[in-house]
Amino acid sequence: MSFDRNTPIAFLGMGLMGTRMAARLIHAGFRVAVWNRTAAACEELLDMGAEALALEKIGQYPVILSCLADDNAVQAVFEQIQPHLQAKQVIVDFSSLSVDKTLTLAEQAARQQVKWIDSPVSGGTAGAEQGTLVIFAGGDAATIEKLTLIYNVLSQRVTRMGASGTGQATKICNQLIVAANSTLIAEAVALAAQAGVDTTLLAPALAGGFADSKPFQILTPRMASHSFEPVQWKVQTLSKDLNNALTLAAHYQLNIPVAQQALQQLQAHQAKGFAEADLSTVIQQVEQTT
Repeated sequence: MSFDRNTPIAFLGMGLMGTRMAARLIHAGFRVAVWNRTAAACEELLDMGAEALALEKIGQYPVILSCLADDNAVQAVFEQIQPHLQAKQVIVDFSSLSVDKTLTLAEQAARQQVKWIDSPVSGGTAGAEQGTLVIFAGGDAATIEKLTLIYNVLSQRVTRMGASGTGQATKICNQLIVAANSTLIAEAVALAAQAGVDTTLLAPALAGGFADSKPFQILTPRMASHSFEPVQWKVQTLSKDLNNALTLAAHYQLNIPVAQQALQQLQAHQAKGFAEADLSTVIQQVEQTT
């Protein structure tokens, strides 16, 4: 039996992605209770019809969704809810985590007969708003199938990548490409500007060619015009994801020098106070070195 719109859902983490995903579920008629470490982040969703969630009552929700910042945040929240979990609950984690942390949490959940499904997403804030995310799922196939109605509201496609942790491994590979590509896009925009190119024409000029991509079409206009608001991808988020990629590669003794160089560039930019800034601001890091 699949989960339906009458299934109470708890949603933990109302950041850039979580707020938009929760809003879609509310508008689709699901019963959603929301929680965030900073309660003010839930106010708009409460006005939409969400309930306020008390973590000690988490056992009342068959489905628990989470979209949190990193390994430490997910671990901290899991420790808060763990004493209140009930057998047969399902935790669907949309956060981008390391594979090791996901495997540890999945094992801890299993001891309480709780299914953990890693379900990191790609598509950014626009995809979260429009319900066009792509989801990489890892975990029990039957449980993933039962989540179809929920996934359908949030995404255009869900692919089960394998057992627990494989969803996160796939997302790490996705982010490796996005993050490394973004630093190269910044270099291309800076080089074009130095050569006298009207950089506002780069995105439409290269559209459909081999260099084109969604990150290129999103980042290039922002870099060309230095329009960095609103924040769509945080620098620190991509740095974290690239670090996870390097950690996973090291586990398999795989050398990935392009990712390492991209991480160094993002970390240098982050160290200058751009941790919370949009990824497009990396153009400033490049420009300062020219």
